[in-house]
Amino acid sequence: MPYDLENRLVIGVASSAVFDLSASDSVFKRDGEEAYRKFQERNLNNPLPKGIAFPFVKRLLSLNHMRPDPEDPLVEVILLSRNDPDTGLRVMKTIEHYGLGITRAIFMQGRSPYEYIPALNISLFLSGNKADVDAAIGAGYPAGYVLDSKFDDDEQDQALRIAFDFDGVLASDESESIMQASGLTDFHAHEVANVMNSHGPGPLQQFLIRVAKIQSIEEQFKKQNPDYENRLRVSLVTARNAPSHERALNTLKAWGVMTNDAFFLGGIAKKHVLGVLKPHIFFDDQSAHLEMTRSLVPSVHIPFGITNKAVENDSGQAQLIDSVK
Repeated sequence: MPYDLENRLVIGVASSAVFDLSASDSVFKRDGEEAYRKFQERNLNNPLPKGIAFPFVKRLLSLNHMRPDPEDPLVEVILLSRNDPDTGLRVMKTIEHYGLGITRAIFMQGRSPYEYIPALNISLFLSGNKADVDAAIGAGYPAGYVLDSKFDDDEQDQALRIAFDFDGVLASDESESIMQASGLTDFHAHEVANVMNSHGPGPLQQFLIRVAKIQSIEEQFKKQNPDYENRLRVSLVTARNAPSHERALNTLKAWGVMTNDAFFLGGIAKKHVLGVLKPHIFFDDQSAHLEMTRSLVPSVHIPFGITNKAVENDSGQAQLIDSVK
């Protein structure tokens, strides 16, 4: 009987997101593919160091403890790699060394595997390769560029904290476009006038919906195991504030989800909240925000929508639009 991915939370990860490949990449860039191949062969049994998304992936997979049947997990993580199967063997051995429950992989020598995202029902693809993520987003797939960030894999902390920006991440950039074109006053007026009209989906809408389903399963698990403490916590961290907050909350409700926490910051720097919240991963579509958060928490850029369209400034150089959200 075929293994069905339809009713699972499926994540695709490049090795660059989960492990530190800096030494391997240096060999490849300096000495070429053949030297890289020999380097990986010599170090086959030396595990790669942990990377930015490692704590997130490890904790996400740990939620499978709520399903007693190992053949029917809640979460499936699939390795999507530009390596060929031979050089990718070190990555698979590293996965085994850390005890990560990743058994499925795609290896495509020198090519990006993002085209397989829909075939595998993947609701989030994480990579440290910006070009791959840009191409995936351009094709309409849910992808995030894992930035070089501070991360902490505290073995005593079993919780998994996930934080999202709203516009351009969970929701479409419809309202952000109004903000960019007409300013804050018209943005708030538009949100009030459309308060009962749900936003269109953004790149990570389905990821959030599937995470919320696991939260519901966790609530049922807790009822059967009263001593159990919930691990999964989801937070909304946005520069929206009143009166535009209500439409965002109504949209989440229409999607059948609610976050545990919501921070409507109205332009207050997100780093102040995230430094206390300490999520294991934070998703935002604005590079300017992430430049401030990456020194505190694992930060992922979602290169989607109007805030990521290049514009020409007065000096003729391309820059990214920044906004209040």
